[in-house]
Amino acid sequence: MPAEAAAAAESVFPQLEALLPHVQKPIQYVGGELNSTVKPWESCDVRWALMYPDAYEVGLPNQGVMILYEVLNEQEGVLAERTYSVWPDLEALMREHGVPQFTVDSHRPVKAFDVFGLSFSTELGYTNMLTALDLAGIPLESKDRTIDDPIVLAGGHAAFNPEPIADFIDAAVIGDGEQAVLDMTKIIREWKAEGRPGGREEVLFRLAKTGAVYIPAFYDVEYLADGRIARVVPNKSGVPWRVSKHTVMDLDEWPYPKQPLVPLAETVHERMSVEIFRGCTRGCRFCQAGMITRPVRERSITGIGEMVDKGLKATGFEEVGLLSLSSADHSEIGDIAKGLADRYTEDKIGLSLPSTRVDAFNIDLANELTRNGRRSGLTFAPEGGSERIRKVINKMVSEDDLIRTVATAYGNGWRQVKLYFMCGLPTETDDDVLQIADMATKVIAKGREVSRSNDIRCTVSIGGFVPKPHTPFQWAPQLSAEETDARLEKLRDKIRGDKKYGRSIGFRYHDGKPGIVEGLLSRGDRRIGAVIRAVYDDGGRFDGWREHFSYDRWMQCADKALAPFGVDVDWYTTRERTYEEVLPWDHLDSGLDKDWLWEDWQDALDETEVEDCRWTPCFDCGVCPQMDTHIQIGPTGKKLLPLTVKNAAPAPNGSGV
Repeated sequence: MPAEAAAAAESVFPQLEALLPHVQKPIQYVGGELNSTVKPWESCDVRWALMYPDAYEVGLPNQGVMILYEVLNEQEGVLAERTYSVWPDLEALMREHGVPQFTVDSHRPVKAFDVFGLSFSTELGYTNMLTALDLAGIPLESKDRTIDDPIVLAGGHAAFNPEPIADFIDAAVIGDGEQAVLDMTKIIREWKAEGRPGGREEVLFRLAKTGAVYIPAFYDVEYLADGRIARVVPNKSGVPWRVSKHTVMDLDEWPYPKQPLVPLAETVHERMSVEIFRGCTRGCRFCQAGMITRPVRERSITGIGEMVDKGLKATGFEEVGLLSLSSADHSEIGDIAKGLADRYTEDKIGLSLPSTRVDAFNIDLANELTRNGRRSGLTFAPEGGSERIRKVINKMVSEDDLIRTVATAYGNGWRQVKLYFMCGLPTETDDDVLQIADMATKVIAKGREVSRSNDIRCTVSIGGFVPKPHTPFQWAPQLSAEETDARLEKLRDKIRGDKKYGRSIGFRYHDGKPGIVEGLLSRGDRRIGAVIRAVYDDGGRFDGWREHFSYDRWMQCADKALAPFGVDVDWYTTRERTYEEVLPWDHLDSGLDKDWLWEDWQDALDETEVEDCRWTPCFDCGVCPQMDTHIQIGPTGKKLLPLTVKNAAPAPNGSGV
């Protein structure tokens, strides 16, 4: 390796160490976590820096980054290291002392790597990406980068519409990343082995030709006079018109993470997590994650058991999270929960689900989940306050279902139930939201009745609805921040005014302002890049954190940046789209048929519910035939056996038989 390249990859820890006594939580920048990997730089020819663009405490537990970190580091000649967003106190010191963005594994400069991959689960991490690029010494805009700059790659759910950050990224991968990063690594390795012919444009072109990596620079966007998109067209021969998502089909072939990272500093999740299935076909119309991860692919009960066993041995965690979009829907969830609870009774290993669908809950499952751990509150997500609005969003849960479920929970010793709702759903009225208060009072009343105690709680938590790409609601108008706040204020007053039940109902909500910014970014096109850049230049950082978020900054920057284009924030957020409109992400293929999405949007307006295609005939969403995939569900008929078989006591006659 040339001496110049080796010097560029040297650890910056000596310079960084001197700054750490002057910042909060310095341990988050030190690295050295249990199960982290540091490989010799010179023994590898393709090198990845992976980032979750948020603070260490949020980023380290992220399963997507953790999985890709392991997948890449298992390959010979490939290394992957992690980097996270630095807090403003360290950012200021790094700028003052010339310390670049670094990885936590070996504190090498991010600029020295071949690929800088960012995983976006939310659009509110975009300004943090710009901070990291700038600190790394990588030009913010892709057009200004040279052959010696890393390929800046976006992935994660927000990458299904990467157009707002098209100016800042070189490439995007939509869908599952496990195989995608290996395919990219092979192309980059061959290009480097050939002496990097054709420079940066050539390696990007090789990636684009696969049809599975989106290179924004190879596409031009043309606009109509009224601001809408006329078309998105390739500007280079050999580049596909549409880019398809990646789908990993057999999850048992990808049992990652095998050795989960154990953080040194406190993080948002202190547990070992296993993804028990991927995808969801419940058909909730607001849910982007459920739509873009189709089809359903279950991990087998034995595969889950092996992952839990290896993960616990590798980490020492005392809780296992069984993750998916709707974990209680796994065809063998009862056997999984009982088998794991039986297996780890002596070790007191607790089990948890992210949340439980009202219609998938049963007391046997709940008891197995809490058998070895603490009995905390139960979380359910009705999403809509009224029966009518739940039909609109295709959340097929009746009020009777909910009351029956919480009655079972309260009657079996639970004292705390949390209900999650959204405000601002399509066709929603004040009355739909005020019915949330009615539902909460019925929950408390029923809970007091069955538990024969007044010492119970129901917490109502409400988030603002944001229309997302690749969902039936991608055409829907978003409720303004002012209307959202007014609606939530009426609900708060109704709950607080209830003298009989109000004190037993907790009320948590987010105001409508962050949702408008998220909506601007989620359905934006390339013109929104100017807004993101202006917000960053004005000091915007950590927009997902209440204490750092500034709605006024975003609105002021948007007004200035969008004025030359003749569009504004309302045009992107509160405006309803028509069927004929070209959407910014139409050339990115999630597998979902656009006509099917439109028909489902019309069904929503008609308050028509649609069944789950796991258990019913196909509804022709398009994913299975278009992606050459299929729904994979059990049951397998297998059980989780104890890990060790204890010797039986000798027979009385001493024969041992």
